[in-house]
Amino acid sequence: MPGTEIISTEPATGAVLWRQKIGDVDAEVAHARRSWAEWAARPLTYRIEALRRFANVVRQKADAFTDLLARETGKPLWEARTEVETVIGKVDISITAYSERTGQRRIEAPMNTRLALRHKPHGVLAVLGPYNFPAHLPNGHIVPALLAGNAVVFKPSEKTPASGAFLVDCFHAAGIPEGCIRLLVGGPNEGKALAGHPDIDGLLFTGSANTGIALNRQFATRPEKILALEMGGNNPIVVWDTPDLYSAAVLVIQSAFTTAGQRCTAARRLIVDQNLYDPLMEEVNKLISRLIIGEPHADPAPFMGPVIDNDSADMLTESFLALSTMGGRPLRHMERPIEGRPFITPGLIDMTQANDKPDVELFGPVLQIYRKATFEEAIAEANDTRYGLSASLVSQNPRLYDQFWANIRAGIVNWNRPTNGASSSAPFGGVGWSGNHRPSAYYAADYCAYPVVSSESEQARAAIGLGLRDA
Repeated sequence: MPGTEIISTEPATGAVLWRQKIGDVDAEVAHARRSWAEWAARPLTYRIEALRRFANVVRQKADAFTDLLARETGKPLWEARTEVETVIGKVDISITAYSERTGQRRIEAPMNTRLALRHKPHGVLAVLGPYNFPAHLPNGHIVPALLAGNAVVFKPSEKTPASGAFLVDCFHAAGIPEGCIRLLVGGPNEGKALAGHPDIDGLLFTGSANTGIALNRQFATRPEKILALEMGGNNPIVVWDTPDLYSAAVLVIQSAFTTAGQRCTAARRLIVDQNLYDPLMEEVNKLISRLIIGEPHADPAPFMGPVIDNDSADMLTESFLALSTMGGRPLRHMERPIEGRPFITPGLIDMTQANDKPDVELFGPVLQIYRKATFEEAIAEANDTRYGLSASLVSQNPRLYDQFWANIRAGIVNWNRPTNGASSSAPFGGVGWSGNHRPSAYYAADYCAYPVVSSESEQARAAIGLGLRDA
């Protein structure tokens, strides 16, 4: 019956890939609530070994996982394989991060006492995952949450539920108790119900800024619950004072169009020295003309596949037209090469003279270009956004990079590197509408456990030296 199950289809072909009944939010949270205390009571070494078994399970099933991710998201096979490798690598990174950031400490104190610093899990944490990296990004919350001793209720995106289900099956196959990692199949209604459930102790979210802001409002009256928001970006890449325009164009293409532009760190705006504009755009256009856009298993391998679905493709093409009506000058129109499927060619639009510049995250292969006369103007344009996730400078001038780093407002600031491709061995997050100052990746350990400080002495010795009458 309509509305009783979630159906996943392959973006590239439209074929039905997976279907399952919508889950029961109350039942999943209750199951996790019953299970987490026993898991938390286990020694850390036990949880570490269980998660290492999970990494081995994923390693053994890597080919099947890669194929599923590629089919469900539409991303090329090579990119899906990289995502699976990242899922495996997350375990050792999280173990190191937990030891470094939330490990036990003993601090000597006066009068034969000591201070002990230890960390406790929150309890039951909800994880809401996105569709662009349906394994890697939720896994970046789940692994450190389990390692800290929490139980997790995970709702994958309704657009990529099969990948989420496969991930949870790998945790269970590794011997992690089924009650400690629960899969909730559902759509927006189930996501809202999970986020507002009274029996969760926190929410770890990856997704759009609008949803994140709504969650922030919802949690404003619940300070007892942890909330970690990992949201999007209107990210700038600035090209200035560089002779190698081919390399600059490659970095622009990689930043804007990898994963069909469906990365929170993707470059949405190219800001360029007006003197470099014509030769740079010539190189960018040459490269775009050579990009292979195709289904995940195509040979030769495509650079990018489709966007996630036709609704997203329609929204992107309509947004491109809207930018044109605001005074943008199209340099390369977006095209739909396969009728009925969400493949889109990259779009370029010069917004320098536009009378309106909407500060939105267009989650797809759309790049807006701004020409500037001075580097100070370029930085001001780059900072003209409510977001603050990622920014990159392409330049041969170290002085300009120092100026850029000091003045740009972003959590990830790169030099002669793409805006995307962040390392799991470093913190990941932004400011403004890109997050709530709880960076993930290596710093995920910080929001998966809370510190407990104890002043301890093996004997009770106490006296009041002042303020007492004589006995």
